[in-house]
Amino acid sequence: MAPSSLLLLLFALLAGPGAFPVSADASPDSALSRRPQRTSASLDSASPDSTLSQEFKVAALKAELLELRAKVKAQVAMLKAQGSEMQGLLGQPLEEAAAQRRLQSASYVSVVSWEETVENYHMAMDSLWLLLCGALVMLMHAGFSMLEAGCCRVKNTSNVLMKNLVNVCMGTLGWYFFGWAIAYGGPYDSQGLLIDDAFIGSKEFLSDGFVKETSDGMQPSMKMLSWFFQWAFCTAGATIVSGGVAERVKSPSYAVFAFVMAGFIYPCIAAWCWGGGWLSKDIVMGDFHTHTGITDFAGSGVVHVTGGIAALAGTVVLGPRKGRFERPEEFEAHSLPLVVLGTFILWFGWFGFNPGSTLTMHSKEMGAIAAQVAVNTTLSAAAGGITVFSIRYALLRKYDVGGLCNGILVGLVSITAGCATMESGSAICVGLIGSFIYQAASMLLVKLKIDDPVDAVPVHGAGGMWGVIAAVLFDWGEGFDSFHGKNLLKCTPKFDDSTKCSNVGGALVAQIIMLVVIILWSGTLSSITFLLMRFTGLLRIDEETEELGMDLKMHSPAKAYIMSPQQNPEPPTVPVLDRTSLFV
Repeated sequence: MAPSSLLLLLFALLAGPGAFPVSADASPDSALSRRPQRTSASLDSASPDSTLSQEFKVAALKAELLELRAKVKAQVAMLKAQGSEMQGLLGQPLEEAAAQRRLQSASYVSVVSWEETVENYHMAMDSLWLLLCGALVMLMHAGFSMLEAGCCRVKNTSNVLMKNLVNVCMGTLGWYFFGWAIAYGGPYDSQGLLIDDAFIGSKEFLSDGFVKETSDGMQPSMKMLSWFFQWAFCTAGATIVSGGVAERVKSPSYAVFAFVMAGFIYPCIAAWCWGGGWLSKDIVMGDFHTHTGITDFAGSGVVHVTGGIAALAGTVVLGPRKGRFERPEEFEAHSLPLVVLGTFILWFGWFGFNPGSTLTMHSKEMGAIAAQVAVNTTLSAAAGGITVFSIRYALLRKYDVGGLCNGILVGLVSITAGCATMESGSAICVGLIGSFIYQAASMLLVKLKIDDPVDAVPVHGAGGMWGVIAAVLFDWGEGFDSFHGKNLLKCTPKFDDSTKCSNVGGALVAQIIMLVVIILWSGTLSSITFLLMRFTGLLRIDEETEELGMDLKMHSPAKAYIMSPQQNPEPPTVPVLDRTSLFV
């Protein structure tokens, strides 16, 4: 009920029945239903009581209007107070804030700004992906260290661990001073190939040009990201050699080799295969064309064959450890827990090694490829491990944990080249076949009396060679006339006719050429480096040190494992029982 109606009712109750007189001849119903006529005559002849009623109504309406006006004023005051609070929070007048919001909304729908925003997100995702995967590859050095330390004798454990640390440090310096520039320094043409068919890269030594000064301040280049990721691969390749020459090479001499390996030997191969060099495009031999470059997605050839062949050169030049083939039982792995731990760390790090080789992660296609790579990597490792484990059991009639570990590793090495371009069933076949190749190579080294303490040559050398060939044989292109290779999801077009696909035959020839080049380059330069140090007497430790152990002769503390008497209490003395006793 309106306030005016309430006031009228209250007035009627207070005034009583006489306040509104009714004629005697009129019935109550007619009196109640009568309404004043809105004519000038009726107004002029209105009674004093009727005039009073009209004035009361006008006063009531005015009171209601005043009440509404007061409410409106209160609402305006509240809105002003809220506006002042908002202005204080924003630090600017409301009109300016509203205008800024309108401009911001308009900028989001502009094409240029939207493309810049998307590009920034893509770069951020790629950076996060490569930094994470590079860190996982770096973690593989811990796996190499544990595996090598466990495979060697306890008296050389500290030296093995030190050698792996030195390898990373010297390899990093070699990559910084020379390695990156040779492998990826360029200059490049519009297709990403080295200009004028250059032999190697010739720019960006010592990371020159990675940071530039602009009007907005210092601007780091995105090449820092590639430098970090490729550095992890380079030092991993150099570490492979460490296992092959363990327990008899002088540490300073190996440090020199690690610098040469990371600064020149590996970078040249990386430049030819991954850095836009001559192996990454159509290889021409007379009238024959491969129509495609080499296929090595994550490095079965570039990393593992390079490291495995260098390890073979090192162990041949050094010669076997003293007594290795006369007393083989003395050279068994001293710590299987370290071997197993190292294997698991390497397997874990391989998920940065292989999936990270997509190099990007800003599209659903690359996400699917990375997942496919991870699945294939896992399946090949599992197949390789079980196969070698079964072979060793068939030969020895005993469980061989070390063989199981090396089987897993050879499965990982074998799948690395083609992990992005084959189906999952093919990945199992690759790991299975790779395990037989590993076992044959391991037995061949023993027969030739080539001493490889960790089987680096059979795992990385032989396994890597098989992986390079398997990448073509198991490529998921349809038939032999459609080869995908480094084009991943689509067939790789021929260099001279982009409407046609490359075939498996030409791709296989390219892979064989790559293997021959890697074997000759890595084997020759590694042999020269080791021979120079051997002829100068700087390569191998003396017989006394080899007999006592490098830890005792060269390290402080002299033992990698220091056990206190409390940790290794003497066994309790067993009492001698009287055999004449009735209770015996």
